[in-house]
This record gives sequence, structure tokens and C-alpha cells, in this order.
Amino acid sequence: MDITDLRGVKEFIKDTMKYIFIIIAVLLVYLYVVSFQQVLGPSMQPNYREGEIYLLNKLKYKIINPKRFEVIVLNNKKSKFMIKRVIGLPGEHIEYREDTLYVDGKIVKEQFSKTLEPDETLILEKNVDLVIPDNCYYVLGDNRVNSEDSRMFGCVEKKDIIGKVEFRIWPLFKG
Repeated sequence: MDITDLRGVKEFIKDTMKYIFIIIAVLLVYLYVVSFQQVLGPSMQPNYREGEIYLLNKLKYKIINPKRFEVIVLNNKKSKFMIKRVIGLPGEHIEYREDTLYVDGKIVKEQFSKTLEPDETLILEKNVDLVIPDNCYYVLGDNRVNSEDSRMFGCVEKKDIIGKVEFRIWPLFKG
């Protein structure tokens, strides 16, 4: 066997290892740092429309806790990943009545909530009055009348929050 044949094999293995390393690195970034999330359904309209794709920061909530009004993706074990807005934080007394949010007895202005045409298939509790347990969050869709959210499935544990929605990837321009 000629030594030049071994050099070719070594170069091939060296190049292949580079590509394998790159593939593994991209896969790890996708699994643990960032990914993409598509909006499904009308629950976040008109701020987030069905079919839009957003960059999801999976690392942020491993370091810090979600803040009020941040848009998150959560794992609803019953069905799918969902995009919702954080309304209530751990330990807070939340009241939601007559389309007004009260946190610890004080009115909190919401600029995201919109009233659109109701979906008659969703029967939602309009009024909410609860103290959020430790390590849990209360989430609602921006389209309050057409949203499957904490009013249906309760508070969301921090471990079920996948990440923070950062910015729209597609479509490039809102139309």
C-alpha cells in the first residue's frame, strides 16, 4: 500500500470530521439555544398572525424569569406548543374582570389585548380571581375571546416554558 493512499484517507477523514462537528454544533444550538416557532390559530391576533414564523430564544428563561407581557412559547402537554403572553407572575393576586387586568388590586394597562369576533366553540371564563402559585405563570392570548389559555388549562409551570419569542422571521414585512 502506497503512503499517498493513506494521506488521501486521512484528509477525507479530517474533512468529514469537520462537517460532523458543524452538524452537531448546529443541532445543539437548535435544541438548546434558539429555534423557530410558527403561529397556529387566531389566539394572538392581530399582534401575531397565523402562519408567521418567529425566532425563539430557549436560553433566556434558563437564566432569568419571564416578565409581565413577554410573549413565550409553552409546552401544553395536552396538545402542542403554544404562543401566549405572560400576564401574571408567581405570588401575584390576579383579577381579570370586564376586560380589565388587576394585579394585587391595582389596574394594569394592557396595550396588547384585542377584542375580535368570538369563536363560539370556546367557552371561556371571563372573570379570573386567583393567587398564582410559586414557579408558575398566568398566560393569555392577545385575542381574549378566541384563545385557549390559562383560563382553560390553568397556570403554567416555569419548566413548561420553552422560550421567549424574539422577532419575526417570516414574512419579512407585515402586510
